[in-house]
Amino acid sequence: MALTVSQYNSIMRQYEERQTRNRHLREERLRHIYNTIDGYQAIDESVASVSVTQGKKMLAGDSAALGQLKEKLHALSADRIRLLVENGYPENFLQPVFDCPDCKDTGYVQGQKCHCFRQAEIALLYEQSNLKQVLEKENFNTLSYAFFEGDSLTSYRKAVEKCKNFAGNFKTSYQNLFFYGTVGTGKTFLTNCIAKECIEQGCSVIYFSAANLFDLLSRNAYNFKNQEEMSSLCGNLYSCDLLVIDDLGTETASAFTLSHFFTCLNERLLRKKSIIISTNLSLEDCRNRYQDRIFSRITSNFEFCKLTGPDIRISKRLV
Repeated sequence: MALTVSQYNSIMRQYEERQTRNRHLREERLRHIYNTIDGYQAIDESVASVSVTQGKKMLAGDSAALGQLKEKLHALSADRIRLLVENGYPENFLQPVFDCPDCKDTGYVQGQKCHCFRQAEIALLYEQSNLKQVLEKENFNTLSYAFFEGDSLTSYRKAVEKCKNFAGNFKTSYQNLFFYGTVGTGKTFLTNCIAKECIEQGCSVIYFSAANLFDLLSRNAYNFKNQEEMSSLCGNLYSCDLLVIDDLGTETASAFTLSHFFTCLNERLLRKKSIIISTNLSLEDCRNRYQDRIFSRITSNFEFCKLTGPDIRISKRLV
């Protein structure tokens, strides 16, 4: 799991808050029982005194003391349960309270992350990806071939299969994808399908439209006060498991932002961190628009996926 230290600490703070909340809940229940059921508090006090008495006997060498302690504690426990049930409470009313009984709100079971910890990771990764709401609607389960036919349908089916393989092998096979083709042919939808699958596997995904990414790089670059934010942004761009850059070609580019874009691509390629890029530009337009060193990195390190056909967005409106 690719969590930063701050992200990990954020999840662990949630566990600490649960533990504190549930400990207070049990304390409130115990006070309520003490005030409601006659004799219950006295039993609890007897547990402490019996434990001390038998402990002294064990230290003095009494071999029967441990067995006697177990018998007395068992009897006192039975008395407590009897009092709870007789007064209309469930017998486990004063048991420790946990949101997750499996890990007892620690996040770990036998040294391994609990299922609840992994769900917290996935929820955090969704928030980080900038795609949480989008991926509820755009994923492989909602994918449709209804608006394709002929060669376009054949091409789209091949693209879908390529995307499923990319997502299915993401943790074991390093790949980069470059989607290009005409407007509205499902490029963004397919990148979202991959993003959802990767997040569900516990991988960190960051999505940016090219326009937003270049704007963010430009705004932070010349502001000294934003250098810490810029450093954090670059750290995330370089290290997340999957970076999605959508609609390349729609951004306002300058020599400076193109230099940062190249650095981002190069750093991720060196670290073998996957990238997905989509664009409505042709490959020739990409060559003409971007520096040779950027286009060279793309052609040398990405698998290309061309999508053609009708504009799905328009087709949906006409239905």
